Amino acid sequence: MDELTLQTKERLDKSIQSLKDNFVTLRTGRANPNMLDKVQADYYGDKMPINQIAAITSPEPRQILVKPYDKNDVKAIVAAINAANLGVTPTVDGDQIRITVAALTEDLRKDIVKKAKAMSEDAKVAIRNIRREYFDFLKDDDSYSDDLKKRIQDEIQKIVDEANKNVDSLFAAKEKEILTI
Repeated sequence: MDELTLQTKERLDKSIQSLKDNFVTLRTGRANPNMLDKVQADYYGDKMPINQIAAITSPEPRQILVKPYDKNDVKAIVAAINAANLGVTPTVDGDQIRITVAALTEDLRKDIVKKAKAMSEDAKVAIRNIRREYFDFLKDDDSYSDDLKKRIQDEIQKIVDEANKNVDSLFAAKEKEILTI
């Protein structure tokens, strides 16, 4: 495999991993500590992910427990969770925070599926942009012969098609997970 093809594959893998990371933050009707991965709280003037300033666990199927390492951070973490618009309401319980994840209604499930679809479309756009970038590079570079350019483009296209199938299968799995009651 050519070096350009390997670079393309590496960048496409990063796009797919980013999609997986985004999918983890979506609600599915069950308590998932990863829902809070992208939530950032004010920590001494800086924004910090709350999973770095608190222990996050799921003691029950529909509950998340957040235990800040410093009890003075409780208010900042509650404010960050409320501001993140996750559709959950944190409750302060002493020096810890309990988040009860309510069962999803059918309309809410459909909205979450729409968000997942938008995330997968964004990943596909990123994949197309990566392909276009490498195709343009090949078109402008005169150090490759025409036959070699064509072969590299074919290899890149195969990798792009595989990445698009991967995105579709990830979306289908997430959609099934969200819609399962």
